Amino acid sequence: MPPRIRQLPSQLVNQIAAGEVVERPASVIKELVENSLDAGAQRIEVDVQQGGLKRMRVTDDGHGLHPDDMPLALARHATSKVASLEDLERIASMGFRGEALPSIASVSRLSLVSRERGAEHAWRLDAEAEAPMPAAHPEGTTVDVRDLFWNTPARRKFLRTEKTEFGHIEQVVRRLALACPTIAFRLTHNGREVFATHPAEDRAGQERRLAGLLGAAFLENALYFEHEAAGLCLHGWVARPVFSRAQADMQHFYVNGRMVRDKLVTHAVRQAFQDVLYHGRHPAYVLFLELDPVLVDVNVHPTKHEVRFREGRLVHDFLFRTLHQVLAEERPGATAASPLPEAEPAGAPAAAAREEAVLSPPPAQPGLRLGVGERRGGYSAALAWQAPPAPSVETETGEPQAEGEELPPLGFALAQLHGVYILALNAAGLVLVDMHAAHERITYERFKAAREGEGIKSQPLLVPVSVSVSRREAELAEQHAETFASLGMRVDRMGEEVLVVRALPALLRDADAERLLRDVLSDLAVYGESDRVLASVNEVLATMACHGSVRANRRLTREEMDALLRDIERTERSGQCNHGRPTWTQLSMAELDRLFLRGR
Repeated sequence: MPPRIRQLPSQLVNQIAAGEVVERPASVIKELVENSLDAGAQRIEVDVQQGGLKRMRVTDDGHGLHPDDMPLALARHATSKVASLEDLERIASMGFRGEALPSIASVSRLSLVSRERGAEHAWRLDAEAEAPMPAAHPEGTTVDVRDLFWNTPARRKFLRTEKTEFGHIEQVVRRLALACPTIAFRLTHNGREVFATHPAEDRAGQERRLAGLLGAAFLENALYFEHEAAGLCLHGWVARPVFSRAQADMQHFYVNGRMVRDKLVTHAVRQAFQDVLYHGRHPAYVLFLELDPVLVDVNVHPTKHEVRFREGRLVHDFLFRTLHQVLAEERPGATAASPLPEAEPAGAPAAAAREEAVLSPPPAQPGLRLGVGERRGGYSAALAWQAPPAPSVETETGEPQAEGEELPPLGFALAQLHGVYILALNAAGLVLVDMHAAHERITYERFKAAREGEGIKSQPLLVPVSVSVSRREAELAEQHAETFASLGMRVDRMGEEVLVVRALPALLRDADAERLLRDVLSDLAVYGESDRVLASVNEVLATMACHGSVRANRRLTREEMDALLRDIERTERSGQCNHGRPTWTQLSMAELDRLFLRGR
């Protein structure tokens, strides 16, 4: 006889829910810290022992809990954050499901101590107790979680080492600290402070927090921007392509303050970095997207890591175009022409010495009374040959530059090194340019501009290619007929599950038509658009630009080198070649001083 349907006990229900909510110790920390944020905390302390396996304690200074609400806090689907369907559609809090605390309590030994603001004393409630008891505690709440998975040994066996589990906890707390710059965070492990952040009220304070959490190198290479359009607002920091990563470990994206992982967002960012990243590298960014809560559904998964946008195509295009424009506007003038940063104390004497050398003549060494047979004029030819160029620099037109006139961002060429690099002098110091990589980017951008002006030219196939697809894919091809036409492809439906490719882009006439069609249909099904054809066309243009650019060991005249420098300054995304390699680098006077130990 088959088993009858029966109601599951609450403890088993909580443990089943814990399988989704509590994956590892880091999941517990995320849920508890988000509860502290919803409680209006201004300071949050996270104390971890043995990677979270033995103990995790989160303390905040939020508004606290009423003693009558504490038993409800450990009950399933009990929450103060939503009360109706309208509230669920406009969620502004981090939590709302009422599952986290009961799920955690079902797989650990949990105690809750809280003191409501204005209350005489605090109250303590253990998960096994029926009612809270008086306790001593400042205003706020402490949740103490011990012996995670003590009653589910199978789950405990799947945990990693203490170091690995704490690494996940640290990453979660860092992500939350980035999302909430006005809140102080403190993380300790086994009694040792790992990091502590102070509230940041302005952009300078936020950048100090960024440098502390992600490293000074990220901030040095980051571009800050703010952009708003169509009811969407995107702001934050995106690192220049030269600061790419081997893993996607420095990608932080927040929607209305909530950290999320979304494939639509990842695709839009990858598109924006398409032809400026080195192969296999990943961009780094800290981005905040603000939009009406009605336009985003956060009730997708119990962990609340995933979201669903009501206007996914609009969000995707907004992210791509904004980041694409930010990267395009990053040109040499934005960095090389900027004033020199204040030198470190160790380098101050060198800088002062240079300034003094300009303002006052150097002291003259007294002459030695030695008899010399040759006259001084006999050395004039060798002296003229070895003398450096005159201080006045000629412009592209051949006219000497007036004294005090600002140099171009990349300055003017001094020499060519081994037929590969160009050495230039600008206001900041010395510029080194890889002439082939720079010319390759310039040529590639010109090719793309010409292609955008003329559109993607189509070429009919002598023998049309039939492709068997599913009925859904065939309907998708019919719905996006204009999209295929704009990509230079002509696709007709010949039956319920048959498509025929009759034309391809002229630059891709030798491509695999069936594979290209399936790739485009896959993108249309997932993202609502496809950049496959455009990416393939750009690859052909990049190859043409590579072969058509100036090669190594070619001698350039001074005028040709200066013209190349001006083209770099005018070209979008000129900091990297088509393959993601840097095209130029700057050596400031402070860096040159450090190379020669000046001022020490």
